[in-house]
Amino acid sequence: MSVSRALFLDRDGVINHDSGYTSRIDDFIFMDNIFDLCRAAKNLGYLVIVVTNQAGIGRGYYSKTDFFKLTVWMQEQFKAELAPLTNVYYCPFHPDYGLDIYKIDSNDRKPNPGMFLSAKSKYGIDMEHSIMIGDKDSDMQAACRAGVGTRCHFIAPTEDTQMSVFATHKISNLLSGISLLNVSSNP
Repeated sequence: MSVSRALFLDRDGVINHDSGYTSRIDDFIFMDNIFDLCRAAKNLGYLVIVVTNQAGIGRGYYSKTDFFKLTVWMQEQFKAELAPLTNVYYCPFHPDYGLDIYKIDSNDRKPNPGMFLSAKSKYGIDMEHSIMIGDKDSDMQAACRAGVGTRCHFIAPTEDTQMSVFATHKISNLLSGISLLNVSSNP
């Protein structure tokens, strides 16, 4: 298998506005410039992979069926924008608040690196020359643990959040991610 680079994206807070446990199409509002970023990544040969904690499933806020319905719709929107997603990895578990079978400390739940490592194994990803964009410290920790070389902490200009110590960059606009793609695509 040939080695590929990936643009890893968190979902809530990066792909869509995080309204808290987003599970319905009617509540899903895409972030500005997300399609531009993903089109640029595809044009530079990156795989575009979503890695998302979905503890709302484990907490009983919505079902896997709800999640899959929203995910299929989301993927269709990216495809229509000529920025198709390579894959969507998700983790429904939570070690403290999960119900029944969902109450476990999964290696897939960020800040653990499991979703990244699954993608690396499946697609032969060069993690050092890949990029993660996430809005939480746990996104940056997981990417760091998985060996992702460029870790962008996406913090809106209106937020008073410190950059994660696990991040290599801070961005406040997804268009800023395009210049990082260009840098990472020329190792």
